[in-house]
Amino acid sequence: MRDDLVEDFLKQSLASLQLAYVDLYLIHMPVGLQPGIGIRPRNEDGTFKLDMTTDILAVWKAMEKQVDSGRAKTIGVSNFNIGQLKRIKKIARIPPVNNQVELHVYLQQKDLQKYCKENRINITSYATLGSSGLPSFGKNFGTTFEGEKSLSPMQDPVVVRIAKSHNKTAGQVLLRHLIQSGINVIPKSVTPARIEQNFQLFDFELTNKEMAELNALDKGEEGRKFAADLLKGMDKHPEYMFPK
Repeated sequence: MRDDLVEDFLKQSLASLQLAYVDLYLIHMPVGLQPGIGIRPRNEDGTFKLDMTTDILAVWKAMEKQVDSGRAKTIGVSNFNIGQLKRIKKIARIPPVNNQVELHVYLQQKDLQKYCKENRINITSYATLGSSGLPSFGKNFGTTFEGEKSLSPMQDPVVVRIAKSHNKTAGQVLLRHLIQSGINVIPKSVTPARIEQNFQLFDFELTNKEMAELNALDKGEEGRKFAADLLKGMDKHPEYMFPK
């Protein structure tokens, strides 16, 4: 990730999409990988080839130019922590409108939610359903998920009980929980029936007691799925975004 490549990559995306602009352009993560050698360049030991010179502030200034040019309507970030957001805020002419992060009942990131709300940064949750497919995905990275990492909110007894009381699925309850918390959600599914279910969230509402029960499921950093054991070697980067 380098500031001199921001415009080129956006132009490539626009050409592929056959569009003149995008509504939102995100920095995928603050950790830069070595450019020009594939999307996920790796060393022989499986660790990522890092660009240790990543300058997220210079990259942000390049992002602002994409708004000026009309190629992006808004700009934001993904996987940025509070400290990194504060640094961008100090130099930003155009502030980030969105931070896309892992967020679900087991990893609720309350401090990050509070900071983003206070600074008018929308949060979008990925892995909202707990990424039940992560173990098979992790095999592509040479990673095995066991113990806490293998737990899925979809099977949590509290979630299942609340779902039954509303005649809804566990997934619908997990999505509704975040929506009622003011969080945008982007659940992934390739099954038509589940995609349809993911839209059926507005004909019921969780009670205050149910919201409190779901809030109490937060495991803090122990609940994080996407961390150093999956992103091998990234914790050596000066902009590594998660607690070590």
